[in-house]
Amino acid sequence: MKKKTILGMALCLTIMANIVGACSNSGNNSSGSESGGGNGAGGSAVTAADQFPITAEKTTLRIMTGANAAVEDFATNEFTKYLEEKTNIHIEWEVVPASSVSEKLNLTLASGDLPDVIMSMGVTNEQQVLYGQQEVFLPLNDYIEKYGINTKKMFKESPLVESSITTTDGKIYALPAPNECYHCSMRQKMWIYQPWLDKLKLKMPTTTEEFYNVLKAFKTQDPNGNGIADEIPFSGAPLPNQTSSLTTSVENFLMNAFTYAPYSRIYINTEDKVDVPYNKEGWKEGMKYLHKLYADGLMDPQALTQDATQLVQLGENPGTVILGAASGPNMSAVTQLNGASGRWLDYVAVPPLKGPDGVQITQYDPYQVAGGAFVITSACKNPEAAFRLADALYDREMTLRLDIGEPDVDWRWAKDDEIGLNGEKAVYKDMSSFGVTQNKHWSQTGPNYRPNSLRLGEVADPENPLGTMLYKETKEKYEPYRVDAKMVLPTLFFTTDQTEEIADLSKTLYDYVSEMEARFITGNADIDGQWDKYISTIESMNLKRYLEVYQEAYASNKLAAS
Repeated sequence: MKKKTILGMALCLTIMANIVGACSNSGNNSSGSESGGGNGAGGSAVTAADQFPITAEKTTLRIMTGANAAVEDFATNEFTKYLEEKTNIHIEWEVVPASSVSEKLNLTLASGDLPDVIMSMGVTNEQQVLYGQQEVFLPLNDYIEKYGINTKKMFKESPLVESSITTTDGKIYALPAPNECYHCSMRQKMWIYQPWLDKLKLKMPTTTEEFYNVLKAFKTQDPNGNGIADEIPFSGAPLPNQTSSLTTSVENFLMNAFTYAPYSRIYINTEDKVDVPYNKEGWKEGMKYLHKLYADGLMDPQALTQDATQLVQLGENPGTVILGAASGPNMSAVTQLNGASGRWLDYVAVPPLKGPDGVQITQYDPYQVAGGAFVITSACKNPEAAFRLADALYDREMTLRLDIGEPDVDWRWAKDDEIGLNGEKAVYKDMSSFGVTQNKHWSQTGPNYRPNSLRLGEVADPENPLGTMLYKETKEKYEPYRVDAKMVLPTLFFTTDQTEEIADLSKTLYDYVSEMEARFITGNADIDGQWDKYISTIESMNLKRYLEVYQEAYASNKLAAS
């Protein structure tokens, strides 16, 4: 489970009165799709679910969205123009700088001066519950039932989506942007420099003992051949940069050889109870292993303090390769993808290591839903039109237009003999330039649907083998050891009270566990001597209540989904 962005409860409490006032003054068009659509400034009634344009008369929607560095101008964007021509809906854009999206969202919700739609601004589950109950966000269930042709197709192909966006009261207040990334669903990987293994005639390690011996050889046998003891056998980064997650921390991959330890540090155990890994005996043994790597000089001391950008700088050390291994979701954790050095091609995945007690686990996260991408507010005079616009974007061709650009220019449908990343018949070929600022598409902004069938259906390009490599490494090395999906904590919706309680408890626990992890690894704290005190401290921080709150939310969400 991806970490939730917790809504600041102090802000919620101080603005509650404003919210109630905004709800009562912003319109009464929240009763569902049976209203037939507004007229006047909002536009005309919508056409049937399978017809375009969406409205016979020109309709205007005010959409507030976060800026996207890859999009030059949403107002003059070619996809925006195409969308307006197809739907007869004109968009008035309010584009918020990326650095102030969260602040602007909170201020907008507090003021009651709402746009028709809030799009791609990270509306959290907690915000959906709070503002949905206050009728600031409209429930979308009726619109989905009446108009959601593509939305319902998405629910059928990706069953986890609907349950992940349904609150405990059975309402859906926000549409998602599912982006099913096969290799990302097993993101706790380890990357090792294959040329060093080859030079030293070492096999790929399969156990924690073999991994230790490989790192020892990297340190002592001069694999880069420069006659200097400058090799860094193993490194990591506990601090993310703007684009990476915490899966670059030293424990993220290795701990799964001792106990199941997803990077979220929370999971469902075999008794269907919410649980954590950091109070288990396996965590203690994993800490002792990491301490051994540190004490024997096989772990970079900076691995406990640097950020992900600094880790890449180690991998891209000018001239001479000095980094042997590090964990991360893909090769970009250790080197620049498609960089001038080309080193990313030489870092390969280490399969899950077997620990001394036979533990050998791959973390798994199937909940790649990206919720909160499209919210219709109570200010919207034609919510039917707004919903139908979003539903249209889930169509496969529309998603490709939104994400890549113009068909037969930036992408095309695959030919019969073309093969996708997964070795099966391809769906489309990408002919665009990724990562550049352009004005042809929205670059994944807004609701769109990218299931595995689409992502892995991209034509395999021998000139750019990254996608094929990541699929193969994940399929062959990690999937065989993947945990049962039942052990994955699903996306949860908390009540306002639960959110407030969890925010305090989780920060206290996370900060302490992270502090002690660093102390155990460096030897600043003796693992055997201080383990009992460590456990009692966690318990005194009310771990029991922390798990109870999660269990309550988990049970409520299961009930709502059933």
